Amino acid sequence: MPNIKSATKRMELSRKWGEANRRKRSRLRTAIKRVRTATSADEATERLREATVLIDRAAGKRLMHPNKASRIKSRLAKHVKSLD
Repeated sequence: MPNIKSATKRMELSRKWGEANRRKRSRLRTAIKRVRTATSADEATERLREATVLIDRAAGKRLMHPNKASRIKSRLAKHVKSLD
């Protein structure tokens, strides 16, 4: 445990933001899975729209690398197009 007050505060904040990032990452992964498991093209298109927003937000906040975000969006769009 840190002895210095500022180090204690940083540790608490680090834990807090780590938990927030874990929640965001979990929500993102769930949205991606929903696109992949969609049965109809209409359902997949709607879920792709929702997932794209979350992916862009995660890339903007550096929760994931922007290139990875772009790659995931591209693969999901290709998957949705194959359902048509």
